[in-house]
Amino acid sequence: MDRKFAAAPAMTRQFALRELDFCRRKIDALLPRFPDCFPGANTEGLRYPAERENIEWTTSFFSGMLWLLYQHTGDETYLPTLERHLERFYDRVERPGNIDTHDLGFLYSLSCYPAILLKKDERARSCFLKAADYLKARYFDKAGILQAWGDLTDPENRGRMIIDCLLNLPLLYQAARLTGDERYYDMAYTHARQAQRYLVRADNSTYHTFYMDVTTGVPRFGATAQGYSDSSCWARGQVWGVYGFTLSYRHTRDRSFLDTACRLLDYYLARLPADYVNYWDLCFTEGDQPRDSSSTAIVCCGILELLKHLPLTHPRRRTYENALTLMMTSLAKRYTTRDLPDADGLLAHGVYSIPHQRGVDESTIWGDYYYVEALYRLLYGDCDYWS
Repeated sequence: MDRKFAAAPAMTRQFALRELDFCRRKIDALLPRFPDCFPGANTEGLRYPAERENIEWTTSFFSGMLWLLYQHTGDETYLPTLERHLERFYDRVERPGNIDTHDLGFLYSLSCYPAILLKKDERARSCFLKAADYLKARYFDKAGILQAWGDLTDPENRGRMIIDCLLNLPLLYQAARLTGDERYYDMAYTHARQAQRYLVRADNSTYHTFYMDVTTGVPRFGATAQGYSDSSCWARGQVWGVYGFTLSYRHTRDRSFLDTACRLLDYYLARLPADYVNYWDLCFTEGDQPRDSSSTAIVCCGILELLKHLPLTHPRRRTYENALTLMMTSLAKRYTTRDLPDADGLLAHGVYSIPHQRGVDESTIWGDYYYVEALYRLLYGDCDYWS
């Protein structure tokens, strides 16, 4: 076992309950400010601005937290806000504009899918499947990928896949199960295999983005949009890979995805600093570069999913269990806003994008969501929104 992760006491039920109680108090305080709109992607001076148009890729993360808290507490006071939020997601998928993105998975797997699971909501089901159809339309058969951003004819983005998309694939897997139409499944599976081939480097680091020739299917080149350089390893991209390949294993049972997730996790863990919360790019392992607590929260969810599928005799299992404990403990002790009563977010010291100088050393709404999801998983063993 790695010495760095050799000793870590098991996390207790009391830890998860205590942290979820802290999260609930913070989130409950936000409800009156966002009754039919959403917190923005990141705080600005500790406060979330209002996202009123529902055009960002991040709006569902607040809804996802409310669904988790509703499941955790059984408190129906969350439902009126969730119902108003659902109306905004119904409207978004019914009208043109703001759907030219692969992030429809993030948007609808955390808003409409819980309504299908928990409330048997038929309108949510209909809109969820429309979102899946819009995502399916972004698939290029020759290249075997879903284009990430922009209009499909946009020369800057044509044929570009990004590692984040692995978390959008559950939308297609879920749509296949709901409808019996295997085309959704086949596109998601093929995209995951292409991501495995071209986004994962030989040393088990990852590209943020990769370009394919959509006419011939020929791979072109890897690049970054939010990492330090084209050859470095953007931390959030690496952990999208850990969690995303594990979820593709959950849906396909293709063992290679599980093996890839483990290799990406080993690369990530080897580059953690002393307090177990990563820098924004994994080329940094010490110094005063910004951390990205949101990536740590995401990878904790990925590890919790991964541990469900690894055999008890797996040689790295204990390392992963200990790493999870050390990262979650560090987030709770050093990175929450417990001692910042005026802060809207749950986790401080997150990053949206260093190259774009956006949301640097702030809370991020996805970091908050994945912290809540990790705690929920610790308490209940699973999160069905990606299943």
